[in-house]
Amino acid sequence: MKRLLKTKILIPIALCAVFLSTTAFKNDFFEIAKQIEIFTTLFKELNMNYVDETNPGDLMDTAIKSMLDDLDPYTRFMNEQDVEAARINNTGDYTGIGAKVMTKKDKLVIIEPYKDYPADKADLKAGDEIIKVGEVMVSDYKDDAGNLLKGPSGSSVNVTFKRNNDTKTATIQRAEVDIKAVPHFSMVNEHTGYIVLSKFNSKASAETKYALRDLKAQGATRIILDLRGNPGGLLNEAVNVVNLFVPKGQLVVTTKSKVKKYNRQYFTQKEPIDTEIPLVVLIDGSSASASEIVSGTLQDLDRAVILGSRSFGKGLVQRPKRLTYGTQVKITISRYYTPSGRCIQSLDYWNRNDKGEAVRVKQENYNEFKTKNGRKVFDGGGIFPDVTFGKTKNSTITKAIIQSNLIFDFATDYYYKHPDQDIVNFQLTDIDFNDFKTYLEKNNFSFTTDTEKALFKAYDTSVKENLNDDIESDYNALISGLKASKNKAIDAHKDFILKMLTEDIVKRYTYREGLYDYYKTHDEYIKKSTQILGNTMTYMDYLR
Repeated sequence: MKRLLKTKILIPIALCAVFLSTTAFKNDFFEIAKQIEIFTTLFKELNMNYVDETNPGDLMDTAIKSMLDDLDPYTRFMNEQDVEAARINNTGDYTGIGAKVMTKKDKLVIIEPYKDYPADKADLKAGDEIIKVGEVMVSDYKDDAGNLLKGPSGSSVNVTFKRNNDTKTATIQRAEVDIKAVPHFSMVNEHTGYIVLSKFNSKASAETKYALRDLKAQGATRIILDLRGNPGGLLNEAVNVVNLFVPKGQLVVTTKSKVKKYNRQYFTQKEPIDTEIPLVVLIDGSSASASEIVSGTLQDLDRAVILGSRSFGKGLVQRPKRLTYGTQVKITISRYYTPSGRCIQSLDYWNRNDKGEAVRVKQENYNEFKTKNGRKVFDGGGIFPDVTFGKTKNSTITKAIIQSNLIFDFATDYYYKHPDQDIVNFQLTDIDFNDFKTYLEKNNFSFTTDTEKALFKAYDTSVKENLNDDIESDYNALISGLKASKNKAIDAHKDFILKMLTEDIVKRYTYREGLYDYYKTHDEYIKKSTQILGNTMTYMDYLR
């Protein structure tokens, strides 16, 4: 009991020292100290008196994460495993089997083996289901089973896995893994270079610089920079990537915060590689954060033509803060603004709808800004491309299909049914699309729309009020109609679904590297970019 009382006293005292030394908290100190004392006593009583055994660590983890859910989705508590995952994401270096792995309740699924890394050398393929690591059954492992695959470089791990209902074994020798920020660069034609920048880790600008120089040495006189699907990363790396194409001393981004020390202007610091080479930047709805700083700044400076669909719209900056016992909290500390003065944040996390969801900034509330050449650009909704090319189909139905992992599973099935597939000229047909729809049905694909939930709630109420006799047939007719509408929705998103299927299937045969080669021949974004860059007048017209 003395120990508990001592803990209770020490926590507020320690917090007093922290908060009194931080001016931002002075005005709220009493309320903060009061709430922490309430929580401390509640936590003590709960763990001492609850009828069943509790896990204090799990309870605290849930409490912290639930508290942060009321803020934005980027302010997050990071336990020791999260901190390590963030380190890997920022550096691109780790020791392991060299594969993207998804943890399920009773198995570890290989999502993507990296070419020439340990999992690939052990002949593991996408879709393989690891059920046993060493002598440990994944289904019996209580913690994150993905940790069973980790270990020092040079050590070995034996795995038992299922492939096409066959049980196999393999020995994987772990090694250092280097995840590249630029997984691919090459020439599209004799004059056009193509660079894929997939993330902004600590190597992003160096690898982009190397790719740019190499392509110029190969004869590139124009460049396509692909930021599609790039979720962002380190702000300084975004500034350095912009610096490759604009002069030293150029303002790239401004951050504004309630804490004065976080109010900063970021300028390019180095001599550029090429300030004149024609440049097209590709973005889509998954291009976020640092990707939007790069594309938005190059657009504001009229330095590149932005092509694709509207970006995600994340106008917030986070910074990790160390806590005790190897944990951290990643806090949103500021908003960022492109050189024209716009903040492209598209979701308002401080004014939510009835469901508690962040609402999108309405178009009538967008503000107009001007680029260096006087072109109109807008805030509030992500980066709008100069050339809108295709729309990101992110509807309820496509989200449900992606989350079901049935695109991945269909690709696995397709790969083993077509072992000698010609990928150079590969193209899915209407027959393949119908096969996929049949595959959805066989695997009991279903999802409930908000409309169905509302109808069921109304019908359930009518049952309780004994009114259902008159409306039951109408209810069933509406549900039947909704089912037909969902089937039509799948057809309406045919092009998007076929694109997702194609990408997953191509990777099975050629790895991710081969997918980018496939893009150069078949991707409509790259074809359009090449056309724009191939005509100087067309290119300049977009920038005037």
